[in-house]
Amino acid sequence: MTTTAEPAPFRFFDLQVIRTRRLGPSMVRVTFGGEDLKDFAAGGRDQSLSLFLPQPGQDAPVVPVDAGDSSAVFAAWRALPDDVRAVMRSYTVREQRQLPGEAGEVDIDFAIHAATSAADGAGVGPACRWAGRAAPGHRVMVLGPAVADNTAVRCRPPEDTEWVLIWADETALPAAAAILEWLPAGLTARVWLEVQHSDDRQELKTAADAQITWLVRDEGAPSALEAVGAAELPEGAAYAWIAGESGSVKALRRHLVRDRELDRRRVTFVGYWKRGVSEDGLREEAETAEM
Repeated sequence: MTTTAEPAPFRFFDLQVIRTRRLGPSMVRVTFGGEDLKDFAAGGRDQSLSLFLPQPGQDAPVVPVDAGDSSAVFAAWRALPDDVRAVMRSYTVREQRQLPGEAGEVDIDFAIHAATSAADGAGVGPACRWAGRAAPGHRVMVLGPAVADNTAVRCRPPEDTEWVLIWADETALPAAAAILEWLPAGLTARVWLEVQHSDDRQELKTAADAQITWLVRDEGAPSALEAVGAAELPEGAAYAWIAGESGSVKALRRHLVRDRELDRRRVTFVGYWKRGVSEDGLREEAETAEM
């Protein structure tokens, strides 16, 4: 008797830039294509992936994908010299489009420094710098979903959810925007989106009954905790999705669970970054905590 093996939920995809578009002072959308996308299956919402970028001077990222399974690949990747191995960062799939007769396209939105159009400023991270210079033909490697129902989709409201609460800063704005597009028609949503500049606001599509508040730091907006803490929230079974800077996320989750008495199991929280710590440093902290 023969059985058909289940496809691995994640695999490596070799992609290249198709085009770029500036969405505002602090955001660039990069559209990727490639034959590999025929097997790419984003689950929508806050679908995350691992993006591998080339080092300066390289035509393509160095990722030893022939080393074996993903665990072996990561081990071989870590063993490479720092200035050789690809830069890895976590990002959200903003949108996947299937095109008739083609492999399709995937959009990833990058939060960048508004003052550095070429991303050459001091303190600018490698992903921000790469996005500021991205051009058609530039190659990347992605560890992404091969099946739509995968563990890298974290936004999962329980079936009895009567309303949702969303908070995101600009790093989580692409995920929040995708979640809003996914929410069913008429569902009540209270949404706070934090950005640096007034022109960073975006036109967001949703069929939900969504009240969206933009918190613009240049305009003296209150913090996430202050804004949500002062709000009158709906009654009923809630689900909260909060993502962005780790300190803000932790403070807001604490407020929702302790002060608003939301069931902690109905609060999805993700620290996309931590003030004063690089993503590499954040990953090292997480790996140390697991030991």
